[in-house]
Amino acid sequence: MAAVTGFFHGGITVMEMERSLIFYRDGLGLEQAFDRILDAPYLPEVLGLSFDHIRAVYLHIPGGGFVELLQYVGIERLPAASRPCDPGAGHLCLYVDDVAAMHERLVGLGFAARSDHVVDITAGPNQGARSCYMSDPDGYPVELFQQRPAD
Repeated sequence: MAAVTGFFHGGITVMEMERSLIFYRDGLGLEQAFDRILDAPYLPEVLGLSFDHIRAVYLHIPGGGFVELLQYVGIERLPAASRPCDPGAGHLCLYVDDVAAMHERLVGLGFAARSDHVVDITAGPNQGARSCYMSDPDGYPVELFQQRPAD
């Protein structure tokens, strides 16, 4: 039987790459791996879309994998903002070592959080952890998760 063998990347389509880089690279501190124009002839076919090219920026996630930011050029683009409860919605969850400091930095850069403050997890298997949901420039939710202290 076929099996999943690992994680490569999660892609997020963005409206304006430079603003998104302020959130992901400067705010979250993810290291930029590369910034490329993707214009190979197979792309419109595999995606089922007609466009000029895609600007792709890959950012390393510590521990493995990448966040892939994609800016499509030469095609109408519509916002896909949704609430976490809406079918088809997604989010990215990143481990952080100090969720309060990360929340403060991102809010200071002008980005919104879904809650007014970092929330303490008070029940369940993650009791003792802390979390918040931030919105990237296009409204995509990014959960910041600080694990509970080791016992």
